[in-house]
Amino acid sequence: MTYSSRTRLRGGRWPRLLAWLSVLAVLAAGLLMTGAGLSHRLEMTDLGTAFGLLRQGAYLAIGAAALGLITLIVASLCKRLKPALAGALVVAVVAAMMIVPWQMQQRAQEVPAIHDITTDIQNPPEFVALASAREAAPNEVAYPGESTARQQREAYPDIQPIVLKLSLSEAMNAVEATAQDQGWEIADVGDTKLEATATTLWFGFKDDVVIRLNEVEEGIRVDMRSASRLGASDVGTNAERIRNYLQALRERAE
Repeated sequence: MTYSSRTRLRGGRWPRLLAWLSVLAVLAAGLLMTGAGLSHRLEMTDLGTAFGLLRQGAYLAIGAAALGLITLIVASLCKRLKPALAGALVVAVVAAMMIVPWQMQQRAQEVPAIHDITTDIQNPPEFVALASAREAAPNEVAYPGESTARQQREAYPDIQPIVLKLSLSEAMNAVEATAQDQGWEIADVGDTKLEATATTLWFGFKDDVVIRLNEVEEGIRVDMRSASRLGASDVGTNAERIRNYLQALRERAE
């Protein structure tokens, strides 16, 4: 194609210009949203600043999606294939970027605003080795009490202890090995109790875990408690952590 024929492309430079703008906007949005969590995880920003960056990234992503849609429409009308594909790709990328925050928002509306979950609401396992770390955090060391227990019963009736048909030492070995598989930072291991800290991937939020073993007639009863150090609501994270861990522990024991 000669230079003169290229200048006669339908729409001129606009489809390509819109395509580039939408691509640059979605890249900037991705950097803001990813950097928000990473900067807080690396202790470069406080939580308020990190959430502000995340919000700005989300707004920019929405703008990029709108620009991508305009690009797709304009390029399609001008029969410009590459800009149209770029616009469609930007819309798809924004949809993929926004699905996790959208799912978190939806889940936050469905679960109670609690952050301390346990398989034994009558006598929750206690934090000892991690007590000082929790005292330095906004959330309390002690179990919050009946209000939290009532909301947990209603929202997570499946959170129950399990019984392993193992000896006490075998059960503790399985408990420790499974905790290591989860990537937790183990703070203390005893004959009947393990304490560890789980760190979330994106923002680096720290949730503390304590697992307690008791000998019962059927074998070894395993109780577990998972509690966030920060935030009134865990958006269901601690309940999900307990489910996943106890399932993995059960499979290891079997």
